[in-house]
Amino acid sequence: MIEKQFKNLDEQVEILKRKGMIVTDEHYTKRVLLRENYFFLNGYRHLFLKSEENKVFKEGTTFEELYSLFLFDRSFRNVLFKYLLVIENNLKSIISYQLSKKYGYRERDYLKEKNFTNIPEKQAQLNDLLKKMKRQIRVNGSQHSATLHYVSNYGYIPLWILVKVLSFGIVSEMYQILKVEDQNDIAKVYGIDTDTFTIYLPILANYRNLCAHEDILYENRTQKCIDDTVYHQLLKITKEDDEYTQGKNDLFSLIIIMKQLLQYEEFKNMTIELDNIVGTLNYNIHTIKIEEVLNKMGFPANWKDLANIERSSNENE
Repeated sequence: MIEKQFKNLDEQVEILKRKGMIVTDEHYTKRVLLRENYFFLNGYRHLFLKSEENKVFKEGTTFEELYSLFLFDRSFRNVLFKYLLVIENNLKSIISYQLSKKYGYRERDYLKEKNFTNIPEKQAQLNDLLKKMKRQIRVNGSQHSATLHYVSNYGYIPLWILVKVLSFGIVSEMYQILKVEDQNDIAKVYGIDTDTFTIYLPILANYRNLCAHEDILYENRTQKCIDDTVYHQLLKITKEDDEYTQGKNDLFSLIIIMKQLLQYEEFKNMTIELDNIVGTLNYNIHTIKIEEVLNKMGFPANWKDLANIERSSNENE
């Protein structure tokens, strides 16, 4: 196994120059590399390479362009993260409302096993999740201000407070082990069928974590594809072998999911913010075209039209 050796900032700059990158201001470049990490920046090189085999940059590629793509991804990630948190908060509110109304507001009531699915194949998952939730009650009961208030003053933590300290991942898991009728009641709020909603939640949770940890966003692919929606049809996304080529397991598939979960004005505002970020990158790059970046993201040329489609059109094909 070949061992990777530490490279100082001067050596990092020389590697970039040796691969054909134009570095006009070495002092600036080294400051950026120190702050942002050569390894993370280098993760954005692929669109600028002549080929993946020789790993040489296209003629005219500047460090500023590479950094612009890096900053573009960060800005895009920050906007999506903001609206993913809106979705997360909405989902937690809806779930806690529906379950509290039906099963009670004390943890000894709403955490009873009989309130959840009785499907044998899901019992291990159910038991594991209940343990996680009870652990959160123990851990946060005396640490989180909201839970501490309820424990101190009332002796219990209602579900609408508990969800504040549960991760999106745990809430996503919880939905999967609810009774079918409860899953239906929650999905119905969004006008989405249960099977589709079950696919959406892990994708949302994964993207939420990706954004929170500053992983590369724009070229991310999910393991599962989302089902075809009316939005694929209305945007006239191209097909190959009867399958849509965009909006299935790429970043645009997340945008389609968010279209169905956010309010009309929220989604429209998000689109405006994202479009401004795309415009900034388009101004800052010249070696590659903005269409190449958008294609990598799975965004069709008319992606902004999604914001103008009324929410009432939201029905799966």
